[in-house]
Amino acid sequence: MAAARLLVGLSARALAEVGSTLTLPQLRTLVVLDSSGPVKLAALAAVLDVNASTAMRMVDRLEAGGLVDRKVNPDNRREVVLRTTDEGAGLVGTVLEHRHREVAALVGRLPVDVRAGLVVGLRALTVAAENPAPARDVLTDGTGF
Repeated sequence: MAAARLLVGLSARALAEVGSTLTLPQLRTLVVLDSSGPVKLAALAAVLDVNASTAMRMVDRLEAGGLVDRKVNPDNRREVVLRTTDEGAGLVGTVLEHRHREVAALVGRLPVDVRAGLVVGLRALTVAAENPAPARDVLTDGTGF
């Protein structure tokens, strides 16, 4: 829990440093859109693990701020495709860069042997989060570390 609070705090500070009034859920939505490219609302909602109406309200706020735009899907005119605007993509890049620098500074203060263990542990945690198999199975089946 302490590590989760640390990472949330780093993201909040990064938003504050760039003078943004975005919330952390709004930032997460922008990051997903920026990394996914143009997506339909249903796909965005699925990635965010929220219902479509919640995702739509988030998109409405981000669009009002000039950070997201929506276009009619050329393959199905009943659907819209969402993407970050240049301003939205720039904000994502700036916030992530701030957060990256802060994480690098924290990790740089650790002894080298502790850093190595941290990297292994975080990779294992990432693999476990992406794979429903227990982490020990992932690490020993040749796909891990």
